[in-house]
Amino acid sequence: MIDLDDTDRAILRALLADGGLSAKAVGEATGLSQPAAWRRIRRLEEAGVITGRHITVNADALGYGVSVFLGIKLAGRGRASLADFERAVTAIPEVQLVQHVLGLYDYRLKVVARDIADFERILRRRIMTLPGVGDVESNVLLSSETRPLPI
Repeated sequence: MIDLDDTDRAILRALLADGGLSAKAVGEATGLSQPAAWRRIRRLEEAGVITGRHITVNADALGYGVSVFLGIKLAGRGRASLADFERAVTAIPEVQLVQHVLGLYDYRLKVVARDIADFERILRRRIMTLPGVGDVESNVLLSSETRPLPI
């Protein structure tokens, strides 16, 4: 873990608001020169605090109007069944998130689909046929709000 000062936190807040900012723009937003901002950004990257910069794509604009969270309980147990499931599920493009979790289910997935009929097709033909799938629970996303980490 790295110790962050107020300037580091300001840099992170600026980059969380807009990951495409240049070092010059980050410097202007935080009161640093471009070289000083660049050095600090680089240090945060090297320490693993910043692991990448991403764009956000509107799924609705691309025709994916339905998001569904699935709880998956595997029928079989063991390292081989986990690896087989993970390898197969990550090959499905509509599966946007795969989380191995503790609790009632073994995995939590986020699946995007064009509509409910498309989701049903993905569920029946792709997810239910994956190796080791036992119980499945679906939760259709009605709305969401993404919040940045408190820095």
